[in-house]
Amino acid sequence: MDRSSHTRSRRIAPFVAVAAAAALTLAGCSSSSGGKKAEEGGADASAGKASTPRMTVALVTHQSPGDTFWDIVRKGAEAAAAKDNVKLVYSADPNAGNQANLVQNAIDQKVDGIAVTLAKPDALKGVIAKAEKAGIPVVGLNSGVSDWKDLGLLEFFGQDENVAGEAFGKKLNEVGAKNAVCVIQEQGNIGLTQRCDGVKKTFEGKLQILNVNGTDMPSVKSTITAKLKQDSSIDYVATLGAPFALTAVQSVEEAGSKAKVATFDLNKQLTGAIQNGDITFAVDQQPYLQGYLAIDGLWLYKNNGNYSGGGEQPVLTGPAFVDKSNVDTVADFAAKGTR
Repeated sequence: MDRSSHTRSRRIAPFVAVAAAAALTLAGCSSSSGGKKAEEGGADASAGKASTPRMTVALVTHQSPGDTFWDIVRKGAEAAAAKDNVKLVYSADPNAGNQANLVQNAIDQKVDGIAVTLAKPDALKGVIAKAEKAGIPVVGLNSGVSDWKDLGLLEFFGQDENVAGEAFGKKLNEVGAKNAVCVIQEQGNIGLTQRCDGVKKTFEGKLQILNVNGTDMPSVKSTITAKLKQDSSIDYVATLGAPFALTAVQSVEEAGSKAKVATFDLNKQLTGAIQNGDITFAVDQQPYLQGYLAIDGLWLYKNNGNYSGGGEQPVLTGPAFVDKSNVDTVADFAAKGTR
């Protein structure tokens, strides 16, 4: 359909809330680039499979190599794909231009739907318009909550990073932080910037910004270590991803600092670090849910014309805090690779 008719159809679309199903059979997906292959959960009990015609959906993210966060997103997407009789094609590249090329590849393959992250929305604007012109529905997930509507996407599933950052800042106040450093692992990533901006808005202490090269973990460690040695008054290191939090713990020890570490996002190792006290708390945006809802949302649109959020509001998956009070419960799911 052309863009004008597409827009008119959005205005009359009903609100339908999409809920994640439990105990699904996880099916593998093909991957053209980026990230290790997610594990298949063939031993899990099946909740049934849709009898609708098979469709192909491309999931295109800005995953950096080795970032385990995206393994959780993929597991959620695979679970929805298995239930909905969807062939899932996953690809990723942290370079925005390359990511746009991957979206173009999906258009050329004439997929039935595209789910995409918008870490750098301006770089994806043109190719998303091409997808819409080709009649391919596009939904957003994870990054881009401030831009998805302007780009004409059908739906968005993720966390409002400004809201999450503000909640993080209030939590720092509660734990008595006075001088914190917010570590950004990818310059230009709008979602990461919004997180630190949100922290700054509500945190009553001093907040410093530290940019690191997230694709080089030894460099991340040495940069944080140097910062802690330079300013011994820093009492909290706020990281924006689980692998960087675990590295920050090493930096604190190496620098001989008394600073504590808190972070955005979870993985199995991170929950263990909260349990043993190495990390104070984490903000969980539920990446499994983001991947699941994005694929399920496209299936619902194709087969029943539904829009989650009515095509007007994002479906928020966070923020939720994980700390000593609830980490044991969350850790059970994290051990399965789904939180």
